[in-house]
Amino acid sequence: MSVRDLADYPWDAVTPFRERAAAHPDGIVDLAIGSPVDPTPEIIRHALAEATDAHSYPQTVGTPAVREAIVDWYARRRGVPDLRVDNVIPTIGSKELVALLPTLLGLGAGDIVVQPRVAYPTYAVGAQVAGATVVSEDDPARWPEGAKLIWINTPGNPDGRTWTVDELAAAVRRARELGAILASDECYAELGWDGPWASEPVPSVLDPRVTGGTRAGLLSVYSLSKQSNLAGYRAAFVAGCARVVGEILTARKHLGLMPPAPVQHAMAVALRDDEHVAVQKERYRQRRDVLRPALLDAGFRVDGSEAGLYLWVTQGRDAWESMGALADLGILAGPGPFYGDHSAQHVRLSLTAPLERIEAAAARLRGAAS
Repeated sequence: MSVRDLADYPWDAVTPFRERAAAHPDGIVDLAIGSPVDPTPEIIRHALAEATDAHSYPQTVGTPAVREAIVDWYARRRGVPDLRVDNVIPTIGSKELVALLPTLLGLGAGDIVVQPRVAYPTYAVGAQVAGATVVSEDDPARWPEGAKLIWINTPGNPDGRTWTVDELAAAVRRARELGAILASDECYAELGWDGPWASEPVPSVLDPRVTGGTRAGLLSVYSLSKQSNLAGYRAAFVAGCARVVGEILTARKHLGLMPPAPVQHAMAVALRDDEHVAVQKERYRQRRDVLRPALLDAGFRVDGSEAGLYLWVTQGRDAWESMGALADLGILAGPGPFYGDHSAQHVRLSLTAPLERIEAAAARLRGAAS
């Protein structure tokens, strides 16, 4: 298929609910999209500004500084101590990599791309653009013969599902049995909340406890959009198997996929500063601690959501009915059906709204329940 064969952009279907929510006397509380609202840290903004004399073409492979910062970050924050610079490259945000990865790897008709049953839609879009077949399956034992690329998402968007070390190791073993590349989308890894993730770091697919001593066939994808409020910078990276990363790099050179030089410099600075990440996580924790109990009081069930940027909730009825009920309270959510056929009764609520707006949503939910 071609890009022109893609369905209409699904978020257009949310427009009537947005208009309905905006009619609330106290205004809309927009929790539909996970787009950061908090300021980009000053240390990063300064880094971007000081690198604006960018008269030369940037390097697709990334500057030595940004590649070394990525390697150091994996060692310091993700428990991956043995990466080298040839294991990593920066990307123009993570969505373009997710969407283009099947194409960059040369997949096409007859090839299978596996995605989670409840999935970020771009996994399927990328497969469709390449002409590959999409299979939705969470259980590694059920991943099909013929799979060439397998996406896992930990912590998951939208459901917050987070894979343990043992689960990741089983996924790696199965992917290797199939001869498939296993790509782990880990963009929310700094945002652990419940269960073991309240006190332990979320593990990476590149963790030595997972890999069995080799990174062969493994990729980890990460973004600075959420942890550093850099969504507008389009700052992300991929790390893992040097052979696969090299193939991706060669294709990206031909396509001219080069993160701007000032962004690469800002990324290097952001990755070396943990303080601003802790500050941002605390903001999200405060919002979550306000919104989650209010949803429970209003009769919603919170599923998963032990990590990540969202609350994945259901009232046990059709998601569009819940969307309407929330819109009548001036609250805009994301509909579960956007994330696959297995989430027809769920909605997703983002923590990316100012605390004052989150508190307004909580008050409305409790008022409706009383």
